Amino acid sequence: MYITSKKRIEDRLKESGKSIELELYNYCTTMFEYLRGQLTEAAPNKTVIEISGIGYAVSIPLSTYRKLPNIGATVRLYTCLSIREDAHILYGFLTCDERDLFISLCDVSGIGPKTALALIGHLEIHDLYTAISQAHISLLCKIPGVGKKTAERLVVELRDRIKSHQLKNPLDLPSCKEPSTAADAISALINLGYNALQAQKAVHAAQATRSEAFSLPELIATALRQI
Repeated sequence: MYITSKKRIEDRLKESGKSIELELYNYCTTMFEYLRGQLTEAAPNKTVIEISGIGYAVSIPLSTYRKLPNIGATVRLYTCLSIREDAHILYGFLTCDERDLFISLCDVSGIGPKTALALIGHLEIHDLYTAISQAHISLLCKIPGVGKKTAERLVVELRDRIKSHQLKNPLDLPSCKEPSTAADAISALINLGYNALQAQKAVHAAQATRSEAFSLPELIATALRQI
């Protein structure tokens, strides 16, 4: 599909009944399949890839940043290009699965690219699929920018769509709410920069080290030693 003007977009949207943002987003995701070039800059939320003398700024999730090669190495990122009236933004991922999940998350009402990046950045892809399929609302709510209503909407809109996804070593995630002290400890670890899954596993491992109850400072300190 080739679009030459905003008026033509609006005319096509009137015929299809779709929103401008969704039509643009679907069109732009097929523009670049991936970028492959030299990694020249890397930050937790953005990289720069140089290809034939041109530096492409690519927004990335935290999980991609952790797995990037050293500066100067060659890297390939699977991309989505979002074209809006005020900005053209490339989003990049190390795998096709992550990129496709990003697109699915952005299709959910109320989920924008920033929240979608946070979800992918704080949970491994298979663990995120598991959390959604098992309706683990409390875990999803620990992701920055995700409240209870947003988490419930994710489950309702994506649960059936991911049933066919083959989960590898899915987590045995409890459906009950975390006890208050454990939930506060998990939140503290997330605020320190650990992802939600790391934080939950560390707190549970800390609790298993003794039968007596922990105070919050003790639980945080013990959990940090488990990471």
